[in-house]
Amino acid sequence: MLAALVVCVLVALLTLALRYAASRLPGQGDQALAERIAARLPQTQCGQCGFAGCRPYAEAIAQGRADIDQCPPGGSAGIQALADLLGVEPKPLHPRHGPEKPRALAVIDESRCIGCTLCLQACPVDAILGAPKSLHTVIAAECTGCALCVAPCPVDCIRMEPLAPTLAQWHWPLPEGIGP
Repeated sequence: MLAALVVCVLVALLTLALRYAASRLPGQGDQALAERIAARLPQTQCGQCGFAGCRPYAEAIAQGRADIDQCPPGGSAGIQALADLLGVEPKPLHPRHGPEKPRALAVIDESRCIGCTLCLQACPVDAILGAPKSLHTVIAAECTGCALCVAPCPVDCIRMEPLAPTLAQWHWPLPEGIGP
């Protein structure tokens, strides 16, 4: 009976020790933090931050390999959201990654499209519908506005059109002389 009690206590202590060690291993806490960071990124998958998409960028921030100022589509609002989450001071968007721009939608001039499929291959979120040698169109609800489809188009039939702000995106402009 005493031996069984000792074994139970040892198993319980070993379990607690393993749980503690697992919580301290690199990567475990990083993944949970990366998920929270990714939720605050715009999910454009554009690569302007220097990473293959929003999730790799979030993981790099969580691991301390990237800074919060690398996402042009997120802009100053995204930087502020990341700073609030991480408890750090916000900073301006790093110019190396490009300027902050309004959200946009890819639009294909279907009368000029030759059906080359280069835009299909470039789109990271499969927001372009079409087939070889047939016209292509953008599924507006899926387009993240990354503009990765524009450069490969050999006939320049894709343009980026700014989206009108929605109530969820709109904010009061700051009075002149106030703000960053």
